Amino acid sequence: MAHGARKLTRMRPLKSRPAGRRRGRARGVPTQPIELYYWPTPNGQKVSIMLEECGLPYRVIAVNIARGEQFKPAFLKISPNNRIPAIVDPHGPGGRPIAVFESGAILQYLGRKTGQFYPAGERARVEVDQWLFWQMANLGPKAGEANHFRRYATAANQQYAVERFGNELNRLFGVMNKRLKDRAFLAGRYSIADMACVGWIRLFERQGRELDGFPHLKRWLKRVRARPAVRRGMGIRIEEASRVDVRDPTVRAVLFGQRAR
Repeated sequence: MAHGARKLTRMRPLKSRPAGRRRGRARGVPTQPIELYYWPTPNGQKVSIMLEECGLPYRVIAVNIARGEQFKPAFLKISPNNRIPAIVDPHGPGGRPIAVFESGAILQYLGRKTGQFYPAGERARVEVDQWLFWQMANLGPKAGEANHFRRYATAANQQYAVERFGNELNRLFGVMNKRLKDRAFLAGRYSIADMACVGWIRLFERQGRELDGFPHLKRWLKRVRARPAVRRGMGIRIEEASRVDVRDPTVRAVLFGQRAR
């Protein structure tokens, strides 16, 4: 797996990011950085936020999903689902490199590795897990579909899908708002569950939503976005991403037209 990661560094690695500047950084943080295979999406930002929060050094390797770089054989050795994010940790279990794909699995792995933002006690961990998986199964997919059909579908196919996923996203916002009524964060304390959700909620306007009817959710979003590590993790700039034209038929075919290979 580490061999595949070295091959993939030809994908325009960005400048290495030093360990996050947060208070309480764990001692003995390895100097060899974790490789983060990344594109600036809410899923990618989950992991960059966690790396910043934990104070782990990491190197961003851009995977241009509009060009189909996620289908390169070297990347598939790390992420067989051909999706970002993925990481290669050179200091994995037993001191050997390990590759991890799927954002939720990466968050859990980093939480166990560092002992941060993912509690060791079973009762507290279940609280985090259920909201992490709620995001993976509900908030992420529905927010993604709401955004997709509003922005990219043809008019003939748009109305039903926009209403369907808009209504479901409204329901999910209500679930979060109710949960946050009497607590600051989803699992009580700030955790990987909050990191998993913030990138999706931040895009509420793009999804055709508003937060005025969800005051507790609105408060939570402001609080999470104010964290310095969140700002750094969401602030990674990849110039190529700003130049992607989704109206280009070639780009659309790569992003939306893939079938089994």
